[in-house]
Amino acid sequence: MITLKTRAQIEQMAQAGRILAACHRAIAKRIRPGVTTWEIDQFVERFLARHGAVPEQKGYQGYPYATCASVNDVICHGFPSKEPLQEGDIVTIDMVVNFGGWLADSAWSYPVGAISRKARQLLNVTKAALYAGIEQALPGKRIGDISHAVQTYAESRGCGVVRQFTGHGIGQKIHEDPYVPHFGPPGRGVRLKEGMVITVEPMLTAGSYDVRIDDDGWTARTADGSLAAQYEHTIAITRDGPLILTAQ
Repeated sequence: MITLKTRAQIEQMAQAGRILAACHRAIAKRIRPGVTTWEIDQFVERFLARHGAVPEQKGYQGYPYATCASVNDVICHGFPSKEPLQEGDIVTIDMVVNFGGWLADSAWSYPVGAISRKARQLLNVTKAALYAGIEQALPGKRIGDISHAVQTYAESRGCGVVRQFTGHGIGQKIHEDPYVPHFGPPGRGVRLKEGMVITVEPMLTAGSYDVRIDDDGWTARTADGSLAAQYEHTIAITRDGPLILTAQ
């Protein structure tokens, strides 16, 4: 069931989003060769605690960390690691912030030092595909319009669009209805209404969109070993257009 949020509730989610965005800005200054994603995870724990917030995904369905940290061919749900990041890596840090019982969710992909032209292209296309989808997040449109915009942009630039993981509604729970695929035809799916809050979070690859899951049951990788990237915002549907609650 889709729960529409009031303006006051959206503002509470925006408060969580502002903390999350500030955390990502701080992370961006710390990503460099030699840093570990475990250190980043510990930093996020401390940052959120200082701001009176909680990492919502820690403990969610048994997940043990405050962040997901996905390096190179890892699409999503990677465990933070004590393995140092290397020059040329790309890493996605994904987190859900709980502030006062209301949530915001955002992932961001970062270059580690100097990266290849191919990796830079993947990051650029993934971020642009996110915003192409957000442009369709208008009252009266349908979920499929977001999906189609992401897929069309990404595939026209040679990237694979992961099918197995989607965006979703969000509020006081991480995953609410509706779910938001990043592929498919326009004009289909749930009609968007003012007060809906969703995530748009395309996961793109430099090769096939096929996925394999590690033995830990969480870590999702590209089946062909190609690079993967993800950018995600939490969006409120308003009469004035999409409101990005996690804007950096």
